[in-house]
Amino acid sequence: MNNKILTLVTSFSFILPVASHAAEPQYALSLYGDIKYAPDFTHFDYTNPDAPKGGVLKLSSIGSFDNLNPYIIKGSTADAIDALTNPTLMAQSYDEPFTMYGYVAETVELADDRSTISFNLHPEARWDDGTKLTANDVVWTFNTLIKDGAPFYRAYYADVTNVTADNAERVTFSFAQKNNRELPLIIAQMPILPAHYWKDKSFDKTTLEPPVAAGPYKITSVTAGRQIEFTRNADWWAKDLSINKGRYNFDKISYNYYRDQNVALEAFFAGEFDLQQENVAKLWQTAYTAPPVLDGRIIKTEIANKRPAGLQGFIYNTRRPVFSDSAVRNALAYAFDFEWENKQFAFGSYTRTRSYFENSELAATGLPTDEELAILEPFRNQIPAEVFREEYNPPKTDGSGNNRLNLKKATEILDAAGYKIAKDGIRVHEKTGTRLEFEFIDANPAFERWILPFVQNLKKIGVKANFRVVDEAQYINRMQTFDFDMTTSVIPQSNSPGNEQREFWLSEKATVSGSRNYIGVQNPVIDQLVEQIISANTREDLVAHSRALDRVLQWNYYTIPNWYYNKWRIAWWAKLDHPKTLSGLTPAITDTWWVKPE
Repeated sequence: MNNKILTLVTSFSFILPVASHAAEPQYALSLYGDIKYAPDFTHFDYTNPDAPKGGVLKLSSIGSFDNLNPYIIKGSTADAIDALTNPTLMAQSYDEPFTMYGYVAETVELADDRSTISFNLHPEARWDDGTKLTANDVVWTFNTLIKDGAPFYRAYYADVTNVTADNAERVTFSFAQKNNRELPLIIAQMPILPAHYWKDKSFDKTTLEPPVAAGPYKITSVTAGRQIEFTRNADWWAKDLSINKGRYNFDKISYNYYRDQNVALEAFFAGEFDLQQENVAKLWQTAYTAPPVLDGRIIKTEIANKRPAGLQGFIYNTRRPVFSDSAVRNALAYAFDFEWENKQFAFGSYTRTRSYFENSELAATGLPTDEELAILEPFRNQIPAEVFREEYNPPKTDGSGNNRLNLKKATEILDAAGYKIAKDGIRVHEKTGTRLEFEFIDANPAFERWILPFVQNLKKIGVKANFRVVDEAQYINRMQTFDFDMTTSVIPQSNSPGNEQREFWLSEKATVSGSRNYIGVQNPVIDQLVEQIISANTREDLVAHSRALDRVLQWNYYTIPNWYYNKWRIAWWAKLDHPKTLSGLTPAITDTWWVKPE
């Protein structure tokens, strides 16, 4: 799948309760009414309304790109297009649990029974070519995303039955279900695209032509695969809205593309770009010794975050016969010695992931609560018994590098599952003839040092695995068509899971090319739990259902959990500055930082 579609924020979901007698215009939406900012607020607390405008922000990206349309699955899309050029109906604040405020929609009206939502568009909204942004653009965008966009949108907007332009400045969405509490907010964060620009163009094909924009920036320079430059629109219609005060301060933002992380880091030290958000623990600990770091020209720090980590792990493609048996999936996890590898490759800095909702209250811990048991009990005969009697934790070692006990356990599980070692040393199922042999692919060479010890341990228990690095374009295509055995993947989560869970787990998505059900989950219980999450009526109900889903996913062994880190590692050239208060959900680098005037 398109690498930018992979990183879409997965849930913005809060709805302000409205009076039972009628829908009234509102300036913000929040699921449980916990709106922080009053109607007359002047700016978000994590911004500096007096931040100077000007200067250039140079950033980096690893890989390449051949497409400027981030809403389709074809090609590899350049960074930041959706965030910098295309507006949304409403804007998310970064210091609340996903509250949304008016943006292109000046006000919003939610029907008392939640059957419809109407957005009243800002009369000043304009595209950068001067064309007025209208309700027709909103209707066209929705219909086009459903028809020609990535499969993600068809799942995300599945409960929308109708979209109508009531007039040029008002659009109404009708819903199939009245209990889908997050759907109005999902619609509120929908990007808006210019219908007049795409009138004579094919939306479902890759393009390197900069489109018309209505966001804070427009694309002004493109060198395919190497660089993209955005220029701030000084006449942007929304620059004086409260949601944008102190934001989008750089005159230009450019992304330079590098094929390798090590090359990119050397380029950073040489001043070729301004800020590095480091994801490799070893580099953070050992490589930041260049003169600009030592003499203070580059500032290096860690910033704590409260962002849900979701799950990063080695995922199985359960469509493959070799991984169709959950016992095999369980056994192979014992060959991954996280504790030793964490010390060897990350200086012990990572925390082992154990939940699909890691670093949040949604993660299942201990034994099921009474609320969780009430949810799970109807499925008792359809889910693993461990769901009810044990807390899931991935296999653990003493970190010495000698994990004989875990490998012995893996051997016992495989023996019991009917896999015996053949003459060539590879395990084969004595009835089906399935060989325990597979390929591990990844587009990121940095994972090789983590995966090769895992491969060696698998060999010790009669499992043959080969690790292969593929280029990004090939990797995207293979993931899109589910042409892989095992890979490293991130399943992102927010504090408010909802409709996006359909795309991750629903049985029907397992056979839809381009969907995010990479694992190939086809489980009727999980299907029902996902729908129950979407229809949760209270925060407590949402938490209980998320934990119930987490337990069922954990005990089906769909992944070998990796790790997470609850801080951002950021280094930047001292010419940059940022607000004293940063959001715990995002550092908002392109949004709220600035170049020092001096």
